[in-house]
Amino acid sequence: MESIFILGASRLQVPAIKKAKEKGMFVYVLDYDPNAVGISLADKFLKISTIDKEAVYKVALEYKPDYIITSTSDMPVRTVSWVNEKLGKETDISYEGAICATDKVSMRKLMKKKDVPIPNYYEIHSYREFLEVIPKMENVFILKPADNAASRGVILVNKKENTNYKALYDYCEQYSRSGVALVEEFMTGPEVSVEAYSVDGIPHIITITDKMVTEKPYFVELGHTEPSRLSREQQDDIKRVATAAIKAIGMLNGPTHTEIKVTPTGAKLVEIAARLGGDFITSELVPLSTGVDMIECSFASLLKEDVPVEKKFQRGSAIRFIQGEKGILKQINGIEQVKSIDGVVDVEIYKNIGDIICKPQNSNDRVGHIIAVGENADKAAQVAEQALGEIEVIVD
Repeated sequence: MESIFILGASRLQVPAIKKAKEKGMFVYVLDYDPNAVGISLADKFLKISTIDKEAVYKVALEYKPDYIITSTSDMPVRTVSWVNEKLGKETDISYEGAICATDKVSMRKLMKKKDVPIPNYYEIHSYREFLEVIPKMENVFILKPADNAASRGVILVNKKENTNYKALYDYCEQYSRSGVALVEEFMTGPEVSVEAYSVDGIPHIITITDKMVTEKPYFVELGHTEPSRLSREQQDDIKRVATAAIKAIGMLNGPTHTEIKVTPTGAKLVEIAARLGGDFITSELVPLSTGVDMIECSFASLLKEDVPVEKKFQRGSAIRFIQGEKGILKQINGIEQVKSIDGVVDVEIYKNIGDIICKPQNSNDRVGHIIAVGENADKAAQVAEQALGEIEVIVD
């Protein structure tokens, strides 16, 4: 029996764990959290941080897995590439490429070198440097950690409204593992993500996903809809930028999730991830809207089989995230009614009664989600919005 290390056992890694079991593999899951939901589905749990590459390498030497992967997490991509290279195994992306796909400073430098459109930016390492950069920026700009994900530490700064720069910097810095941050141009326009799979270095774009985010100053994703409803011209521009970014990081065989802003001057890269899209985009929305199972693609690539990247159909799918006001979660009403709405395919609640919740400042603050389908993107979005309106989150 072949064996596999899957780095991460969170809710979003569960589809990959299930797929590995379906393929008849002995599945090890590695996670620092002994309560991660995917642990019960695996054959063996190893309590190890997915970003501790030395520790993962050590247990890989001990257990000798045939394959080492991650699914929807950013930082473990580095670990997977580094450990596979150390073991002499093939990698979907080099360790150097993985750094560029997970460190925003490295990413910006590479994209600028490769002429991929990006926002204007400055790299900063201290509060003093932050103060020096502020006069160079427009009245509104973005401050973000160089090496985190899920909107952690990302905040919009308005020089006319935000006078406590130290508080803003401290908020961002607490989410930066390296202490490095980016100050960059605030890009206006619709935001999308591009779900693609590369085979032998050739990117195959499967779909473009329209994104919804919270109001300023935080940028937490509250919904996604497929396929994109932007114009054909805009979508062609998006595909051009995404393809250039994918080739820039050197993805050979594997998924990419590329976030792009469609600005008044054209599409610009927000960031690119060398992994499957999170937020149930590639595990749920893509197969519902296109028939393409990107997790199956990942395992087909791993097992040297034909990778099924061709679309089987074109429908609409949408996810909307449930949020609540600040307080102690007392009750959630409407769940059963929502499940009976035609087109709703999934309702899931992440929080427990008694948990402290708040308006989302990062993805972990969301209360749950609703997934819907329709004959097209408009219909799917309509169903998801209707269902979301039926949910009542009550706090004390």
